Amino acid sequence: MDIPGPIRTSSGALLPFVALPQSEVLTVNVSGTPLIRDALGPGVHFQPLRLDIEAGVWVVLATFSPGSVIPLHYHTGIAEVYTLSGKWYYLEYPEQPQTAGSYLFEPAASAHTFVCPESNTEDTVILVRVEGANVNFSEDGSYHSILDAAALRYLTGQLADAQGLGPVDFISGGTAENALK
Repeated sequence: MDIPGPIRTSSGALLPFVALPQSEVLTVNVSGTPLIRDALGPGVHFQPLRLDIEAGVWVVLATFSPGSVIPLHYHTGIAEVYTLSGKWYYLEYPEQPQTAGSYLFEPAASAHTFVCPESNTEDTVILVRVEGANVNFSEDGSYHSILDAAALRYLTGQLADAQGLGPVDFISGGTAENALK
């Protein structure tokens, strides 16, 4: 493991703090990342961007077919959602639909049901960043599952194999040299 140390400006001057050594920019391009289809239910697809188990953070580009739903879930940490295309809303807040260009901040301990209207004429695409986990519930209120960075890493591998997608690149966290999976 590389040891943190001082970093230098492009002219060689030392900065007055230490940083982890980084030899490259950590990046993935969704044009080279396959869409993992029906991953969290019918019509709920995603492309993993960052699945960081150590930090408990996950970032995905999610695509929803018209009429798709993510059942009631509780957030253990904050979530941020930027809508790139389409329309969606929370069942509990139908008067606040999210459309292209909308940014939504969800505080920790929020609970809601994601709905993509059947009347949509296009897929809805959102960029999602979550700290912690979604605790998912069945319609009768019983516990269903937990979705966090670890679960998404497992699902990514299992579903990519089952769908014949091959290896899927995403940023995993940890040191810069070992962050891309």
